Amino acid sequence: MTKLFGTDGVRGVANASLTPELAFRLGRCGAAVLTGHMDKIKVVIGRDTRLSGDMLEAALVAGICSVGGDVIKAGVIPTPAVAWLTQSLAADAGVVISASHNPFADNGIKFFNNKGFKLPDPVEEEIERLVRDKEDNLPRPIGAGIGRVQELEDAAERYIAYVCSTVSRSFSGLKLVLDCAHGASGTVAPAVFKRLGANVSVLHNSPDGTNINVSCGSTDVKLLQKEVVARGADVGLAFDGDADRVIAVDARGQVVDGDAIMTILALYLKQQNSLPGNQVVVTVMSNFGLHQALADAGIRVHQTSVGDRYVLEEMLRSGSILGGEQSGHIIMLQHNTTGDGLLTGAQLVQVMIATGRPLAELAASMPRLPQMLVNVRVTDKEKVMNKPELQAAVQAAREQLAGRGRVLVRPSGTEPIIRLMLEGPNRKELEIIMTQLQKAASE
Repeated sequence: MTKLFGTDGVRGVANASLTPELAFRLGRCGAAVLTGHMDKIKVVIGRDTRLSGDMLEAALVAGICSVGGDVIKAGVIPTPAVAWLTQSLAADAGVVISASHNPFADNGIKFFNNKGFKLPDPVEEEIERLVRDKEDNLPRPIGAGIGRVQELEDAAERYIAYVCSTVSRSFSGLKLVLDCAHGASGTVAPAVFKRLGANVSVLHNSPDGTNINVSCGSTDVKLLQKEVVARGADVGLAFDGDADRVIAVDARGQVVDGDAIMTILALYLKQQNSLPGNQVVVTVMSNFGLHQALADAGIRVHQTSVGDRYVLEEMLRSGSILGGEQSGHIIMLQHNTTGDGLLTGAQLVQVMIATGRPLAELAASMPRLPQMLVNVRVTDKEKVMNKPELQAAVQAAREQLAGRGRVLVRPSGTEPIIRLMLEGPNRKELEIIMTQLQKAASE
Protein backbone atom coordinates (compact mmCIF):
# COMPACT_ATOMS: atom_id res chain seq x y z
CA MET A 1 0.00 0.00 0.00
CA THR A 2 1.39 3.40 -1.01
CA LYS A 3 2.15 5.73 1.89
CA LEU A 4 0.09 8.89 2.16
CA PHE A 5 2.87 11.03 3.58
CA GLY A 6 5.94 11.57 1.43
CA THR A 7 9.00 13.65 2.22
CA ASP A 8 6.93 16.85 2.13
CA GLY A 9 3.45 15.97 3.38
CA VAL A 10 0.65 14.46 1.31
CA ARG A 11 0.74 15.29 -2.39
CA GLY A 12 -1.20 14.27 -5.46
CA VAL A 13 -3.34 15.47 -8.32
CA ALA A 14 -6.11 17.56 -6.80
CA ASN A 15 -9.56 15.96 -6.99
CA ALA A 16 -8.01 12.68 -8.20
CA SER A 17 -5.58 11.17 -5.68
CA LEU A 18 -5.85 14.20 -3.37
CA THR A 19 -9.62 14.48 -3.03
CA PRO A 20 -11.69 16.74 -0.77
CA GLU A 21 -12.78 13.58 1.03
CA LEU A 22 -9.14 12.81 1.83
CA ALA A 23 -8.53 16.42 2.86
CA PHE A 24 -11.49 16.19 5.25
CA ARG A 25 -10.07 12.99 6.76
CA LEU A 26 -6.61 14.51 7.06
CA GLY A 27 -8.03 17.55 8.85
CA ARG A 28 -10.15 15.42 11.16
CA CYS A 29 -7.47 12.84 11.97
CA GLY A 30 -4.62 15.36 12.06
CA ALA A 31 -6.45 17.57 14.53
CA ALA A 32 -7.33 14.56 16.69
CA VAL A 33 -3.73 13.32 16.84
CA LEU A 34 -2.29 16.78 17.44
CA THR A 35 -4.86 17.53 20.15
CA GLY A 36 -3.29 14.91 22.42
CA HIS A 37 -4.25 15.76 25.97
CA MET A 38 -5.76 19.14 25.08
CA ASP A 39 -9.49 19.79 25.10
CA LYS A 40 -9.17 22.21 22.20
CA ILE A 41 -6.75 22.76 19.34
CA LYS A 42 -6.02 25.93 17.34
CA VAL A 43 -4.76 25.43 13.78
CA VAL A 44 -3.37 28.01 11.34
CA ILE A 45 -4.08 27.26 7.66
CA GLY A 46 -2.46 28.91 4.64
CA ARG A 47 -2.40 28.07 0.94
CA ASP A 48 -0.86 29.02 -2.38
CA THR A 49 -2.66 30.27 -5.50
CA ARG A 50 -3.68 26.93 -7.08
CA LEU A 51 -7.24 26.63 -8.33
CA SER A 52 -7.83 23.61 -6.09
CA GLY A 53 -6.75 25.46 -2.95
CA ASP A 54 -10.21 26.75 -2.05
CA MET A 55 -11.77 23.30 -2.43
CA LEU A 56 -9.17 21.53 -0.32
CA GLU A 57 -9.15 24.30 2.28
CA ALA A 58 -12.92 24.03 2.74
CA ALA A 59 -12.68 20.27 3.26
CA LEU A 60 -9.69 20.53 5.57
CA VAL A 61 -11.34 23.22 7.69
CA ALA A 62 -14.51 21.13 7.96
CA GLY A 63 -12.49 18.14 9.13
CA ILE A 64 -10.69 20.11 11.83
CA CYS A 65 -13.87 21.76 13.06
CA SER A 66 -15.68 18.41 13.14
CA VAL A 67 -13.46 17.22 16.01
CA GLY A 68 -13.76 20.53 17.82
CA GLY A 69 -10.65 22.26 16.49
CA ASP A 70 -10.59 26.00 15.85
CA VAL A 71 -9.13 27.29 12.58
CA ILE A 72 -7.29 30.51 11.82
CA LYS A 73 -7.32 31.08 8.05
CA ALA A 74 -4.31 33.05 6.84
CA GLY A 75 -5.34 32.94 3.16
CA VAL A 76 -2.79 32.93 0.34
CA ILE A 77 0.57 33.13 2.06
CA PRO A 78 4.02 31.47 1.82
CA THR A 79 4.61 28.14 3.51
CA PRO A 80 7.26 29.60 5.85
CA ALA A 81 4.80 32.29 6.90
CA VAL A 82 2.46 29.57 8.18
CA ALA A 83 5.32 28.00 10.15
CA TRP A 84 6.17 31.38 11.67
CA LEU A 85 2.54 32.36 12.36
CA THR A 86 1.95 29.04 14.13
CA GLN A 87 4.59 30.00 16.67
CA SER A 88 3.71 33.70 16.78
CA LEU A 89 0.02 33.04 17.44
CA ALA A 90 0.76 30.27 19.96
CA ALA A 91 -1.28 27.89 17.81
CA ASP A 92 -1.15 24.14 18.32
CA ALA A 93 -0.49 23.32 14.67
CA GLY A 94 -0.17 24.77 11.20
CA VAL A 95 -1.26 23.39 7.84
CA VAL A 96 -0.20 24.45 4.35
CA ILE A 97 -2.14 23.59 1.20
CA SER A 98 0.45 23.69 -1.56
CA ALA A 99 2.45 21.52 -3.93
CA SER A 100 5.36 23.96 -3.90
CA HIS A 101 7.17 23.84 -7.27
CA ASN A 102 4.90 21.14 -8.78
CA PRO A 103 2.51 21.82 -11.72
CA PHE A 104 -0.76 23.59 -10.87
CA ALA A 105 -2.95 20.46 -11.13
CA ASP A 106 -1.07 18.97 -8.18
CA ASN A 107 -1.64 20.05 -4.62
CA GLY A 108 -0.54 18.98 -1.17
CA ILE A 109 -1.27 19.14 2.55
CA LYS A 110 1.57 19.61 5.00
CA PHE A 111 1.38 19.88 8.80
CA PHE A 112 3.56 21.82 11.24
CA ASN A 113 3.63 21.24 14.99
CA ASN A 114 3.21 24.02 17.55
CA LYS A 115 6.90 24.96 17.21
CA GLY A 116 6.62 25.42 13.45
CA PHE A 117 8.51 22.23 12.58
CA LYS A 118 7.30 19.55 10.19
CA LEU A 119 5.78 16.57 11.94
CA PRO A 120 8.10 13.66 12.82
CA ASP A 121 7.51 10.33 11.10
CA PRO A 122 5.73 8.64 14.05
CA VAL A 123 3.12 11.42 14.22
CA GLU A 124 2.51 11.31 10.46
CA GLU A 125 2.20 7.53 10.69
CA GLU A 126 -0.41 7.83 13.43
CA ILE A 127 -2.43 10.32 11.35
CA GLU A 128 -2.18 8.01 8.35
CA ARG A 129 -3.31 5.02 10.42
CA LEU A 130 -6.44 6.89 11.51
CA VAL A 131 -7.15 8.11 7.97
CA ARG A 132 -7.06 4.53 6.70
CA ASP A 133 -9.18 3.08 9.54
CA LYS A 134 -12.51 1.77 8.29
CA GLU A 135 -14.24 2.84 11.48
CA ASP A 136 -14.19 6.46 12.62
CA ASN A 137 -14.33 6.58 16.40
CA LEU A 138 -13.01 10.12 16.72
CA PRO A 139 -14.97 12.73 18.69
CA ARG A 140 -17.98 14.44 17.09
CA PRO A 141 -18.84 17.36 19.37
CA ILE A 142 -22.15 19.15 18.91
CA GLY A 143 -23.46 22.61 19.76
CA ALA A 144 -20.80 24.92 21.15
CA GLY A 145 -18.25 22.11 20.94
CA ILE A 146 -17.90 22.41 17.16
CA GLY A 147 -14.78 24.27 16.04
CA ARG A 148 -14.86 27.93 15.02
CA VAL A 149 -13.23 29.60 12.00
CA GLN A 150 -11.44 32.96 12.13
CA GLU A 151 -10.08 34.95 9.18
CA LEU A 152 -6.68 36.46 10.00
CA GLU A 153 -6.97 39.59 7.89
CA ASP A 154 -3.46 40.88 8.68
CA ALA A 155 -1.59 37.58 8.22
CA ALA A 156 0.50 38.89 5.33
CA GLU A 157 1.33 42.15 7.13
CA ARG A 158 2.49 40.28 10.23
CA TYR A 159 4.87 38.17 8.17
CA ILE A 160 6.11 41.15 6.13
CA ALA A 161 6.92 43.03 9.34
CA TYR A 162 8.72 40.01 10.75
CA VAL A 163 10.95 39.46 7.71
CA CYS A 164 11.82 43.15 7.67
CA SER A 165 12.73 42.97 11.36
CA THR A 166 15.49 40.44 10.58
CA VAL A 167 17.29 43.01 8.40
CA SER A 168 19.36 45.76 10.00
CA ARG A 169 20.44 47.67 6.88
CA SER A 170 18.62 49.83 4.34
CA PHE A 171 18.40 48.54 0.78
CA SER A 172 18.14 52.11 -0.53
CA GLY A 173 19.87 52.51 -3.90
CA LEU A 174 19.58 48.82 -4.76
CA LYS A 175 17.73 47.84 -7.93
CA LEU A 176 16.02 44.48 -7.67
CA VAL A 177 13.81 42.25 -9.85
CA LEU A 178 11.48 39.69 -8.23
CA ASP A 179 9.92 36.66 -9.93
CA CYS A 180 6.92 35.64 -7.84
CA ALA A 181 6.01 32.55 -9.91
CA HIS A 182 2.33 33.61 -9.88
CA GLY A 183 2.40 32.13 -6.39
CA ALA A 184 2.17 32.81 -2.69
CA SER A 185 5.00 35.37 -2.59
CA GLY A 186 3.06 37.81 -4.77
CA THR A 187 1.80 40.05 -1.96
CA VAL A 188 4.58 39.75 0.59
CA ALA A 189 7.82 39.76 -1.45
CA PRO A 190 7.38 43.13 -3.22
CA ALA A 191 6.19 44.68 0.04
CA VAL A 192 9.22 43.48 2.01
CA PHE A 193 11.85 44.76 -0.41
CA LYS A 194 10.07 48.05 -1.04
CA ARG A 195 9.74 48.62 2.71
CA LEU A 196 13.47 47.96 3.09
CA GLY A 197 14.14 50.71 0.54
CA ALA A 198 14.95 48.87 -2.68
CA ASN A 199 13.81 49.88 -6.15
CA VAL A 200 11.66 46.85 -7.02
CA SER A 201 10.39 45.46 -10.33
CA VAL A 202 8.08 42.44 -10.27
CA LEU A 203 7.59 39.60 -12.76
CA HIS A 204 4.94 36.85 -12.86
CA ASN A 205 2.59 38.22 -10.25
CA SER A 206 -0.82 37.71 -11.86
CA PRO A 207 -2.04 34.36 -10.54
CA ASP A 208 -5.14 32.92 -12.19
CA GLY A 209 -5.18 29.57 -10.39
CA THR A 210 -3.58 27.70 -13.29
CA ASN A 211 -0.34 29.57 -14.06
CA ILE A 212 1.62 28.96 -10.84
CA ASN A 213 5.23 27.93 -11.68
CA VAL A 214 4.51 27.93 -15.43
CA SER A 215 7.76 28.95 -17.19
CA CYS A 216 8.69 31.12 -14.23
CA GLY A 217 9.86 31.11 -10.64
CA SER A 218 12.83 29.30 -9.13
CA THR A 219 12.52 26.35 -11.54
CA ASP A 220 12.70 28.51 -14.69
CA VAL A 221 14.70 31.73 -14.34
CA LYS A 222 15.40 32.42 -18.02
CA LEU A 223 13.16 35.49 -18.24
CA LEU A 224 14.43 36.78 -14.90
CA GLN A 225 18.01 36.52 -16.19
CA LYS A 226 17.12 38.63 -19.23
CA GLU A 227 15.16 41.19 -17.22
CA VAL A 228 17.89 41.71 -14.62
CA VAL A 229 20.35 42.60 -17.38
CA ALA A 230 17.83 44.64 -19.41
CA ARG A 231 16.79 46.71 -16.41
CA GLY A 232 20.33 47.19 -15.10
CA ALA A 233 19.35 45.59 -11.80
CA ASP A 234 21.80 44.60 -9.07
CA VAL A 235 20.11 41.30 -8.31
CA GLY A 236 17.11 39.15 -9.19
CA LEU A 237 15.30 36.77 -6.87
CA ALA A 238 13.02 33.95 -8.04
CA PHE A 239 10.67 32.15 -5.67
CA ASP A 240 8.76 28.94 -6.20
CA GLY A 241 4.99 28.57 -5.82
CA ASP A 242 4.89 28.53 -2.03
CA ALA A 243 8.01 30.70 -1.57
CA ASP A 244 10.02 28.26 0.52
CA ARG A 245 12.77 28.37 -2.12
CA VAL A 246 14.76 31.16 -3.75
CA ILE A 247 17.23 31.25 -6.63
CA ALA A 248 19.21 34.44 -7.27
CA VAL A 249 20.50 36.05 -10.45
CA ASP A 250 23.48 38.44 -10.44
CA ALA A 251 23.78 41.70 -12.38
CA ARG A 252 25.31 39.86 -15.36
CA GLY A 253 22.33 37.52 -15.56
CA GLN A 254 24.17 34.53 -14.10
CA VAL A 255 22.32 32.10 -11.83
CA VAL A 256 23.33 31.94 -8.17
CA ASP A 257 21.83 28.72 -6.84
CA GLY A 258 21.23 27.42 -3.33
CA ASP A 259 24.78 26.09 -2.98
CA ALA A 260 26.28 29.49 -3.78
CA ILE A 261 23.76 31.28 -1.54
CA MET A 262 24.59 28.97 1.39
CA THR A 263 28.31 29.51 0.80
CA ILE A 264 27.87 33.29 0.80
CA LEU A 265 25.75 33.26 3.95
CA ALA A 266 28.04 30.82 5.77
CA LEU A 267 31.21 32.78 5.03
CA TYR A 268 29.58 36.05 6.12
CA LEU A 269 28.09 34.60 9.31
CA LYS A 270 31.44 33.07 10.27
CA GLN A 271 33.13 36.42 9.69
CA GLN A 272 30.54 37.99 12.02
CA ASN A 273 31.08 35.23 14.63
CA SER A 274 27.42 34.31 14.12
CA LEU A 275 27.76 30.74 12.85
CA PRO A 276 27.55 28.46 15.91
CA GLY A 277 29.94 25.54 15.66
CA ASN A 278 31.18 26.87 12.30
CA GLN A 279 29.07 24.27 10.53
CA VAL A 280 26.53 23.96 7.71
CA VAL A 281 24.21 21.12 6.65
CA VAL A 282 23.71 20.25 2.96
CA THR A 283 22.47 17.27 0.94
CA VAL A 284 24.35 14.87 -1.33
CA MET A 285 23.24 17.05 -4.27
CA SER A 286 25.41 20.00 -3.24
CA ASN A 287 28.30 20.81 -5.56
CA PHE A 288 31.78 19.79 -4.49
CA GLY A 289 32.79 23.43 -4.84
CA LEU A 290 30.70 24.27 -1.77
CA HIS A 291 32.63 21.69 0.24
CA GLN A 292 35.93 23.15 -0.97
CA ALA A 293 35.05 26.77 -0.24
CA LEU A 294 33.70 26.07 3.24
CA ALA A 295 36.54 23.71 4.17
CA ASP A 296 39.05 26.40 3.18
CA ALA A 297 37.26 28.78 5.55
CA GLY A 298 37.30 26.30 8.43
CA ILE A 299 33.59 25.52 8.19
CA ARG A 300 32.49 21.92 8.68
CA VAL A 301 29.92 20.49 6.26
CA HIS A 302 27.40 17.84 7.36
CA GLN A 303 25.85 15.89 4.48
CA THR A 304 22.39 14.28 4.39
CA SER A 305 20.05 12.51 2.00
CA VAL A 306 17.99 14.73 -0.34
CA GLY A 307 15.02 16.38 1.37
CA ASP A 308 14.69 19.39 3.62
CA ARG A 309 13.33 17.24 6.47
CA TYR A 310 16.65 15.37 6.57
CA VAL A 311 18.54 18.65 6.49
CA LEU A 312 16.47 19.94 9.40
CA GLU A 313 16.95 16.75 11.42
CA GLU A 314 20.72 17.03 11.08
CA MET A 315 20.66 20.75 11.87
CA LEU A 316 18.81 20.07 15.12
CA ARG A 317 21.10 17.16 15.95
CA SER A 318 24.32 19.06 15.28
CA GLY A 319 23.23 22.48 16.54
CA SER A 320 23.65 24.10 13.11
CA ILE A 321 21.67 27.24 12.22
CA LEU A 322 22.27 27.15 8.45
CA GLY A 323 21.43 24.37 6.04
CA GLY A 324 19.67 23.66 2.80
CA GLU A 325 19.63 22.38 -0.73
CA GLN A 326 21.01 23.35 -4.10
CA SER A 327 17.41 23.98 -5.22
CA GLY A 328 17.31 27.10 -3.04
CA HIS A 329 15.41 25.57 -0.13
CA ILE A 330 17.47 27.12 2.68
CA ILE A 331 16.79 26.99 6.43
CA MET A 332 18.09 29.69 8.75
CA LEU A 333 17.06 28.44 12.18
CA GLN A 334 17.90 31.71 13.89
CA HIS A 335 14.97 33.19 11.96
CA ASN A 336 12.51 30.43 11.00
CA THR A 337 11.93 26.70 11.37
CA THR A 338 11.62 25.80 7.70
CA GLY A 339 12.95 26.82 4.32
CA ASP A 340 12.08 30.47 3.70
CA GLY A 341 12.80 31.93 0.27
CA LEU A 342 11.81 35.49 1.12
CA LEU A 343 13.83 35.61 4.33
CA THR A 344 16.83 33.98 2.64
CA GLY A 345 16.65 36.47 -0.20
CA ALA A 346 16.54 39.38 2.24
CA GLN A 347 19.57 38.04 4.14
CA LEU A 348 21.50 37.54 0.89
CA VAL A 349 20.84 41.13 -0.18
CA GLN A 350 21.86 42.32 3.29
CA VAL A 351 25.24 40.60 2.82
CA MET A 352 25.66 42.49 -0.47
CA ILE A 353 24.92 45.78 1.28
CA ALA A 354 27.07 45.01 4.33
CA THR A 355 30.13 43.96 2.32
CA GLY A 356 29.70 46.43 -0.53
CA ARG A 357 30.36 43.57 -2.93
CA PRO A 358 28.21 42.69 -5.96
CA LEU A 359 26.54 39.29 -5.99
CA ALA A 360 28.78 37.96 -8.77
CA GLU A 361 31.87 38.63 -6.67
CA LEU A 362 30.33 37.01 -3.59
CA ALA A 363 29.27 33.96 -5.60
CA ALA A 364 32.78 33.56 -7.02
CA SER A 365 33.91 32.45 -3.56
CA MET A 366 32.51 29.02 -4.47
CA PRO A 367 34.37 27.22 -7.28
CA ARG A 368 31.94 25.08 -9.24
CA LEU A 369 32.60 21.60 -10.61
CA PRO A 370 30.58 20.96 -13.81
CA GLN A 371 27.30 19.31 -12.85
CA MET A 372 24.42 17.92 -14.89
CA LEU A 373 20.90 17.39 -13.58
CA VAL A 374 18.23 15.58 -15.61
CA ASN A 375 14.72 14.50 -14.61
CA VAL A 376 13.25 11.41 -16.29
CA ARG A 377 9.46 11.20 -15.95
CA VAL A 378 8.25 7.64 -15.30
CA THR A 379 5.07 5.84 -14.25
CA ASP A 380 6.64 3.43 -11.73
CA LYS A 381 9.65 4.83 -9.85
CA GLU A 382 10.40 1.66 -7.92
CA LYS A 383 10.32 -0.52 -11.04
CA VAL A 384 12.69 1.81 -12.91
CA MET A 385 15.10 2.07 -9.98
CA ASN A 386 15.31 -1.74 -9.92
CA LYS A 387 15.96 -2.11 -13.67
CA PRO A 388 19.16 -4.13 -14.23
CA GLU A 389 20.00 -1.85 -17.18
CA LEU A 390 19.89 1.26 -14.98
CA GLN A 391 21.86 -0.36 -12.16
CA ALA A 392 24.53 -1.47 -14.63
CA ALA A 393 24.72 2.00 -16.20
CA VAL A 394 25.08 3.62 -12.78
CA GLN A 395 27.84 1.21 -11.80
CA ALA A 396 29.70 1.86 -15.04
CA ALA A 397 29.38 5.63 -14.57
CA ARG A 398 30.71 5.43 -11.02
CA GLU A 399 33.69 3.38 -12.14
CA GLN A 400 34.44 5.85 -14.93
CA LEU A 401 34.26 8.90 -12.63
CA ALA A 402 35.89 7.25 -9.61
CA GLY A 403 38.01 9.77 -7.73
CA ARG A 404 37.07 12.55 -10.19
CA GLY A 405 33.33 13.07 -9.79
CA ARG A 406 30.00 11.80 -8.51
CA VAL A 407 26.94 9.91 -9.76
CA LEU A 408 23.58 10.17 -8.00
CA VAL A 409 20.38 8.50 -9.19
CA ARG A 410 17.29 8.73 -7.00
CA PRO A 411 13.49 8.81 -7.20
CA SER A 412 11.79 12.11 -6.42
CA GLY A 413 9.96 12.14 -3.13
CA THR A 414 7.12 14.27 -4.50
CA GLU A 415 6.82 13.59 -8.26
CA PRO A 416 6.82 10.59 -10.67
CA ILE A 417 10.39 11.38 -11.64
CA ILE A 418 13.81 9.73 -11.49
CA ARG A 419 16.48 12.36 -10.85
CA LEU A 420 19.90 11.88 -12.46
CA MET A 421 22.91 13.89 -11.30
CA LEU A 422 26.46 13.79 -12.61
CA GLU A 423 29.43 15.82 -11.41
CA GLY A 424 32.94 15.80 -12.86
CA PRO A 425 35.75 17.87 -14.34
CA ASN A 426 34.79 17.38 -18.02
CA ARG A 427 31.33 18.43 -19.19
CA LYS A 428 31.53 16.62 -22.54
CA GLU A 429 32.32 13.39 -20.72
CA LEU A 430 29.33 14.00 -18.44
CA GLU A 431 27.03 14.53 -21.43
CA ILE A 432 27.98 11.14 -22.88
CA ILE A 433 27.45 9.39 -19.55
CA MET A 434 24.13 11.20 -19.00
CA THR A 435 22.82 10.02 -22.38
CA GLN A 436 23.53 6.45 -21.32
CA LEU A 437 21.80 6.93 -17.95
CA GLN A 438 18.73 8.54 -19.52
CA LYS A 439 18.38 5.66 -21.96
CA ALA A 440 18.69 3.13 -19.14
CA ALA A 441 16.13 4.98 -16.99
CA SER A 442 13.52 5.28 -19.73
CA GLU A 443 10.49 2.97 -19.52
